[in-house]
Amino acid sequence: MVHSLKPQTWLVLYLLSVVAITFIHTPVVLAALLGAAMFGAGRHVLGILRQTLLATIAFNLTVSLGYVVISLWQANFRGEYLLLVNIRVLLLVFMGFWLVKSVDLLDALSRFPLLRLIATLAISQIKTFERILRDFRMAFQSRNLRQPKILDRTRHAAAQAHTLLDKSMASANQAALAMRSRGAFDD
Repeated sequence: MVHSLKPQTWLVLYLLSVVAITFIHTPVVLAALLGAAMFGAGRHVLGILRQTLLATIAFNLTVSLGYVVISLWQANFRGEYLLLVNIRVLLLVFMGFWLVKSVDLLDALSRFPLLRLIATLAISQIKTFERILRDFRMAFQSRNLRQPKILDRTRHAAAQAHTLLDKSMASANQAALAMRSRGAFDD
């Protein structure tokens, strides 16, 4: 069944499931759905789960700690709500990574030329940033034969952030000029 569905069908099912998941307010049901999604991912489950955990850990920890502090301060702590939010985020992100791994998004957006163009631009930016980060990582490794100190790693991270910010600003300016030349900002 997985391979018999068209990419457009997968995309519609994903979007409908995202909406449906927001209407589920029982952690046990969400956990069962997460288990079903993990089972459905098959041999890719560990890779997708790793991506999901890495992508959500900062968000989930920040939101969870914020909720705990505020709710304890207001004497209104509900562990079930905290569990609900965290499982829902994990499920939604897992499903998103599963969709990207399983379906060609450009193919799924073939009936929507503007969305396909936006997706193409986003993918090209992602690939550019991946290449820049890979180049930075390789250069850093080649310059440090021993384990670098925390200060060196911090400087390296700051240089990466500066380069990525410059690159994104230049790309945004270039895109804005191209859109303006085509009349996108004419009122």
